Amino acid sequence: MSKILDRFLRYVAVDTQSNEESESQPSAVKELVLLQMLRDELVAMGVKAELDEFGYVMATIPSNIEAKVPAVGFIAHVDTAPDASGKDIKPQIIENYDGSPIALKGVEGLYLDPAAFPELLAHKGETIVTTDGTTLLGADDKAGVAEIMHAVEYIVSHPEFRHGEIKIGFTPDEEIGRGVVKFDVKRFGADYAYTMDGGEVGELEFENFNAASAVVHIQGRNVHPGYAKGKMLNSILIAQELISLLPVDQRPEYTQDYEGFFHVVGFKGTVEESTVTWIIRDHDRAKFESKKAVMQECCDFINRKYGAGTATPVIKDQYYNMREQVEPHYHIIEKAVRAMEMAGVKPHIQPIRGGTDGANLSFKGLPCPNIFAGGLNFHGKLEWVPVESMEKASAVILNIVKLFAE
Repeated sequence: MSKILDRFLRYVAVDTQSNEESESQPSAVKELVLLQMLRDELVAMGVKAELDEFGYVMATIPSNIEAKVPAVGFIAHVDTAPDASGKDIKPQIIENYDGSPIALKGVEGLYLDPAAFPELLAHKGETIVTTDGTTLLGADDKAGVAEIMHAVEYIVSHPEFRHGEIKIGFTPDEEIGRGVVKFDVKRFGADYAYTMDGGEVGELEFENFNAASAVVHIQGRNVHPGYAKGKMLNSILIAQELISLLPVDQRPEYTQDYEGFFHVVGFKGTVEESTVTWIIRDHDRAKFESKKAVMQECCDFINRKYGAGTATPVIKDQYYNMREQVEPHYHIIEKAVRAMEMAGVKPHIQPIRGGTDGANLSFKGLPCPNIFAGGLNFHGKLEWVPVESMEKASAVILNIVKLFAE
């Protein structure tokens, strides 16, 4: 078994699912189990590392060269998504993958099939790690964690490897949008950083969505249905009407590339009152602001039709497109491109149709693009990752360090 696979399997064995219902940081105490493990492993390798009260592991490898070069950081999150269970993960290891459907043996009749996921065929001959179909895998982002730790192990065991100051960061709660809320960029001490949190080999991202949430409370009026004519206002039906007012072609299932969307993600209701939740996304800041205005206008229409206070929206910005913060430091993108080429990887620069901790870190003053971690089908029971992709990502980390040292 390769060292990086051994690390990955050890990390995914720890349940670190974050909890969006919690107000604490980290949101789930169980996240600290892996964070403590990582701190202890770093210390055992001779790396100065600390775990603070907010669940951030920060570590430093001092420079071993005389020249003054920028301190470069590598960051990954330990939590897994609330979308599927992260407990008792039973990975399947398929060596020398032959291109056929992979049975996920924990669920009868469930397959990871190239007919549905043709990207599998790009990894024929490689070692594929899948779930057994009962949980997610946790490659998002424990693949990134394993890649960083694998690179650290190489650096500390090869004193001849020339490098500037290297910063390592592991965070909780990225999956619930709170990953770096209390992350102290100044204490971390990097001039530039990279999150290892992308997907397929070669992905390099320094653009992401501008993001907001919209929670709309619908106040109805409930009376006995036998005597409801002219009196009842059914909040469920009003909520349905509000949903229908938003442009259908701007739903996620009809958008791609730089196209933004309105995505209804939650509904809870009775005749008397209902709550509907959306996420609003767009890469373009002006279009993003326009989408938020459209949401407000739709609520205003409902209030004109059914009475003031029927629809009460709470629209909150979540994060912004990191491009405006990263692009002035484009050399860090160029270094990542060169580092991939040195590792035999073809770079593929693309916008993230989502967000990363790097977006918020960039707006905190730490330019932080995102590099592939190698996993695919994140957040679900069909998640998988090739071992070779993790090895290439770790090689890219080492190459970036080399390039900064030059």
